[in-house]
Amino acid sequence: MPTITQVTESLEHIAPLRLAAEWDSVGLLVGSHRPQIARVMTCLSLTPDVAAEAVREQADMVVTHHPLPFRPVPRITADTSTGRVLLELIHAGIAVWSSHTAWDSAAGGVNDQLAALLGLDHVAPIEPDTIHPLAGFGRAGTAPAGWSVAQLSNHIAGRLRVKGVHVVGIPDHPAGRVGIVCGSGGDSLAAVAQAGCTTFLTGEIKLHQALEARALGLAVIAVGHHASEQFSMGVLAERLAEAMPGLSCWASRDEADPLQWLA
Repeated sequence: MPTITQVTESLEHIAPLRLAAEWDSVGLLVGSHRPQIARVMTCLSLTPDVAAEAVREQADMVVTHHPLPFRPVPRITADTSTGRVLLELIHAGIAVWSSHTAWDSAAGGVNDQLAALLGLDHVAPIEPDTIHPLAGFGRAGTAPAGWSVAQLSNHIAGRLRVKGVHVVGIPDHPAGRVGIVCGSGGDSLAAVAQAGCTTFLTGEIKLHQALEARALGLAVIAVGHHASEQFSMGVLAERLAEAMPGLSCWASRDEADPLQWLA
């Protein structure tokens, strides 16, 4: 069986931590590098349901996209939901790793996968990495010829299996050049516009950001934070399993979007 160090080296090869944002909390968050492990579960967010699944399925390590803990915590007790989840994992001897924005920005990472789902051509990072030009912040590419914002919206909703999306702008306008920032990408409006994009795909944006996008003449397709990233957890599990033969890897089966569409 591989050690946690060997597994995390493979994870670093898939998503180098140097690509993570400065504000992020990535790497080994809970546990020791020494133990040997056989079972790894990936997830988007470490909720109580997901932690219970990890314990029930006897995972040795959880690779969570959203770090837990994210910010420093003054104490770990059962008085908070974060404390209860961490205590449950620690008692079960389960380690926690997060790649977060490194996986977003990696070559073949979340944003690249969204570009592939959209069917974009000529895809490149909005802000390329200085070492690996195929990696870096965000992605931009050209939508299929003749596609409107509405067509692109319907296409990605089907691929991500969501019941609806939020759209800013005129649905019948050409999609043109499309910028992508998974998760909460509202702060990236200016960078996307400066990259020559006319449409922006992200997970979620705030009201004032939607108004800013409209003022910039930038159409926005917001598919939901969960939907924009959760699908890639299965891809990450597959890539880790390929890199570490004999290691059992799977994406959480109990994880669900906390937000639901009601008609």
